[in-house]
Amino acid sequence: MKATMLNAPRDIRLEDVPDPRIVQPTDAIVRVTAACVCGSDLWPYRGINEVTKPTRIGHEFVGIVEEVGAGVRSVRAGDFVVAPFMYSDNTCPHCQVGIQSRCDHGGFWGGHDRDGAMVDGGQGEYVRVPLADGTLVATREVPDDAMVPSLLTLSDVMGTGWHAAVAAGVQEGDTVVVVGDGAVGLSGVLAAQRMGAERVVAMSRHTPRQRIAREFGATDIVEARGDEAVAAVLELTDGVGADAVLECVGTNESMQTAIAAARPGATVGYVGVPHGIEYPVRDMFARNVGIAGGIAPARQYLPQLRDDVLAGSINPGLVFDLELPLSEVAEAYAAMDERRAIKSLLRP
Repeated sequence: MKATMLNAPRDIRLEDVPDPRIVQPTDAIVRVTAACVCGSDLWPYRGINEVTKPTRIGHEFVGIVEEVGAGVRSVRAGDFVVAPFMYSDNTCPHCQVGIQSRCDHGGFWGGHDRDGAMVDGGQGEYVRVPLADGTLVATREVPDDAMVPSLLTLSDVMGTGWHAAVAAGVQEGDTVVVVGDGAVGLSGVLAAQRMGAERVVAMSRHTPRQRIAREFGATDIVEARGDEAVAAVLELTDGVGADAVLECVGTNESMQTAIAAARPGATVGYVGVPHGIEYPVRDMFARNVGIAGGIAPARQYLPQLRDDVLAGSINPGLVFDLELPLSEVAEAYAAMDERRAIKSLLRP
């Protein structure tokens, strides 16, 4: 089969790799019908995360189950499924409290499982899914193709934006600030609106992203950064600050902005992969500003968000503004790297 390999910084290629096969009775083989490039894929693509050898890549995909192991009970051949960006058994103590992203037996796509067997990356034609019963979430029938982009966001970005809002404690009537206008930040805007926030402030300098933010429920746009952005939030809130802040980038600058924009007693829900962050602990202590979040347990939110998508209540697939065949995966990465695209969808 064909699968995407990251060979070195900015060296993405579609290459021939072995077809996956059932290794454990709890495995499933999924034929990928749609995948995408994530903002977090750009960290190794740019060389910020070190690339030492050719690596399978991609962790967001949906598709059709082709084959299941003898021990799989929840899905069967022919089912349309959404795969969260990590696989998990959904039964360990951490999964049972809703933190499947820390599953005792789980892991990431594009590497090896605990027994040393290859777990395919999502940007390919097929994927071996370990722990299929705990990982995959099926729809009752194969959805209309128009639904696929929104269902694909549930594998990561929509669940991650939702987690930021959950971690920040967004409540009905709140004023919420979202730092970051990538697919996760835009999903965070949608999550905050869905949770009943009265005011959602999106920080964005880019007109196409602002347009989506508005469609997702943003009531205000702040184009400034750093101290100017914080001043703008304080002006919008009569000097009080935000009731909840969603940090969806992962840089030190974005985190400092998020913390400074929070009102005393508020919580910053962070889901941006941290890079070089230093927390202003004394300021946080003085203002009782909390930090919560981390790797989103996308599997926890998937059933609810699936039902919302299928009911037409949310349309997070609007974050995809570029669709390409898998054969053009290198361009999908370059377009996001150069900010010519918010998020690239791939069709094998």
